[in-house]
Amino acid sequence: MKKLQLDLPVLLPDVPDQKDQCVHRLMSLLDDRPGIDKLHIRSATSEHPDQLCIHYDPGIISLDRVQTLARQTGAEITHRYGHYVGRLQGIRHARQARTVSQQISRWPGVLSAPVSASGAVRLEFDQEVTSLDTLFGKLSRQGNPVQAPAPDQHHEPTHAAHEHQHDHDDTHEHDHTQEKEAGDAHVHGGGHDHEHGGIFGPNTELIFAILCAVSLAIGFGLSFVTTLPDWVSLILYGLAYFFGGFFTAKEAIEAIRQGEFEIDFLMLVAAAGAGALGEWSEGALLLALFSLGHALEHYAMNRARKSISALADLSAKTATVRRDGKAEEIDVNALRVGDVIIVKPNSKIAADGVVIKGAGPVNQAPITGESVPVDKTAMAGNTDPAKANAESQVFAGTINGTSVLEISVTKAASDSTLARLIKLVNEAESQQSPTQQFTDRFEKWFVPAVLSLVVTLCFAFLVIDEPFSASFYRAMAVLVAASPCALAISTPSAVLSGVARAAREGVLVKGGRPLEDLGELTAIAFDKTGTLTQGKPQLNKIVPLSGTTDEQLLSIAVAVEGLSDHPLASAIVQGGKEKLGDTSIPDASSLKALTGRGVQAEVAGQPVFIGNKALFEEQKTLTDAVRQQADQLEAEGHTAMIVRQGDTFLGVLGVMDTPRPEARQTLSSLKALGIQQMIMLTGDNQRVADAIAQEVGLTNAKGDLLPDAKVQFVQQIREKEGKVAMVGDGVNDAPAMAKSTVGIAMGAAGSDVALETADIALMGDQLDKLPFAIGLSREARRIIRQNLFISLGMVALLIPLTILGIARIGPAVIAHEGSTLIVVFNALRLLAYQVKSADGSK
Repeated sequence: MKKLQLDLPVLLPDVPDQKDQCVHRLMSLLDDRPGIDKLHIRSATSEHPDQLCIHYDPGIISLDRVQTLARQTGAEITHRYGHYVGRLQGIRHARQARTVSQQISRWPGVLSAPVSASGAVRLEFDQEVTSLDTLFGKLSRQGNPVQAPAPDQHHEPTHAAHEHQHDHDDTHEHDHTQEKEAGDAHVHGGGHDHEHGGIFGPNTELIFAILCAVSLAIGFGLSFVTTLPDWVSLILYGLAYFFGGFFTAKEAIEAIRQGEFEIDFLMLVAAAGAGALGEWSEGALLLALFSLGHALEHYAMNRARKSISALADLSAKTATVRRDGKAEEIDVNALRVGDVIIVKPNSKIAADGVVIKGAGPVNQAPITGESVPVDKTAMAGNTDPAKANAESQVFAGTINGTSVLEISVTKAASDSTLARLIKLVNEAESQQSPTQQFTDRFEKWFVPAVLSLVVTLCFAFLVIDEPFSASFYRAMAVLVAASPCALAISTPSAVLSGVARAAREGVLVKGGRPLEDLGELTAIAFDKTGTLTQGKPQLNKIVPLSGTTDEQLLSIAVAVEGLSDHPLASAIVQGGKEKLGDTSIPDASSLKALTGRGVQAEVAGQPVFIGNKALFEEQKTLTDAVRQQADQLEAEGHTAMIVRQGDTFLGVLGVMDTPRPEARQTLSSLKALGIQQMIMLTGDNQRVADAIAQEVGLTNAKGDLLPDAKVQFVQQIREKEGKVAMVGDGVNDAPAMAKSTVGIAMGAAGSDVALETADIALMGDQLDKLPFAIGLSREARRIIRQNLFISLGMVALLIPLTILGIARIGPAVIAHEGSTLIVVFNALRLLAYQVKSADGSK
């Protein structure tokens, strides 16, 4: 049995991620082929993107045939199924979003169409049945046009495929291709911006609600003037009916045309029923409070919606580019990889790239949430832009400081970190949380039950001694009391506010599920290198022996290690030069790497060996005194490097990847938030792991772990604790993150792999954002529970009160609309969330 690994973005270039249904379609079609044993997805790493791993029997099917089948099947699926992630206009609330989603899902060829309360939509459709242009046209005709997408920049894939035969007889194929544009559609259609409004613009609904209330107030006041005929007040009540019911009736009619039932239509029925009974003032009061409450609800929801929409406003519209020796201003969508753009002081940076000239601070807060500007310097002249360090990388949407910077573009505008962030936030908004799925299921049986109860109550006069008008009035009051408006908005409003608040802080939360799951955690697993530690070894300990001075030991070590490019050698050279100052360093020559043990060179005609204990044990020269010093350093978490010149041991150097300065405070804050288990997983030896764990305050540490062992350990924690998060850099930790309940990637800005693999991405390389993310999730869960209690509690209270006739329509609608506004404004508290530090301060 052999296996073939094919890059998924090449087989299915337009799918958003490995969870897309098209991936399952591809695997299902290939699984039926003779000779193919099994298929699975291999998560992305720094070396490769997501891959489809195909296990096949070469005695039944050849390698070429497997490759051909995979490519042909992928091409057929790509040609047939389209995807689009964008935003619909005119979506005013969660109930309308659900109605629109159900409408679109019934259109021919549409396979999936989740829509969020903010208008984010994710379409999946069969292009043999429909097209994106057709869908856009239908959406425009029903009053929900799509925002105009960015101009297309199609890229032709380059099929530079090469295969590697591994020792374990696996075949691994890499197909490298440029990434697609962030529009995420197989085809793009036009659209136009649209604000739900009317003759008074986007505020028409609020103005109509106010006119309704004014008409009601004047009509009610004039009803006490005995000299005026009754029809004067009736006309004013009629105006209140018109202004208060206009938008609800408009949405209800649109929904009914599409075969849907808008729950708010029940309010119109109740108001009409009150009017039929001659209770025009109560009907007008119902519509006035209902329309005013909904207008305020939509206004409040717009605050959260605008917090997310503001991401799109971060990008610059034009860029000054130098071409053919001339500077010209062009649209950012016309930028090409390799272009050099000139960014003036206090201007937005137009594209992801690397600084090639100039230096100065850059405000990265819009992307990473860092409160302090980050100093940027030009990369070295011979450095590959793809490998430039963080000090040279810049991102679209960030703001240049006081210097002029020249930047080499590394990504097209549609592929920038900001573009991907906007796309992923839109996807996150369209994904329902577990609580929202529960409330949707609850409403499906609750609403028919309420309607059945209302119809039954209409005939109560047949059982009890009362007129039909009294029974009908009671039924209308119950209809108002039982309408689950507050329940429908309780969870979406909290999720939307939570995602918006997180994005503003440089934390990407991919939907309601990770937002809720993160708040339930009691255990977190951490990668060590680059997560809890700085990822850069440093020279920490100098232990001279045999009467050698620190300067003599360091000068010999720096001379030899200066010839090596190993990370430990670089740490010794950098740290040694800082401590030596102006001390002269001798010349070294004849460097020889001793793999896994150290290095050998010559200084002043004498051989010099620098390495670990195994090197000198192999030479049978290691003394007990030297071993004792090396053991002591290793017990403290250092990597011990022994230095011997000729027959003399000069000393031992301790090199250590030091913990991040903020690590201890961060873990202390997590403990204060209720995280009981904080475990570090590392491939380093157990003594190093224990030393780091003790220094930063971990509850446990597991060393000597290979990547597969990390995955197994995460699975063990999950089985024991129920849920666990894995925090890493999103690259080599991707398998363990995929196995965890919530995968959290650090330093995701600029990292495609981290953005795709993580459920939550900390855009900046800031571990101290983790308590904020967990605290926000805890607060979101609390608010969601509060909202459910308020909405369900109010319904449970009002239904018996209206059935018994204790509460009339007026008090019922006040309580109904009051509970809806309470849950919305309660959810909006998340927009102002601030995490508390370990000492209780914010």
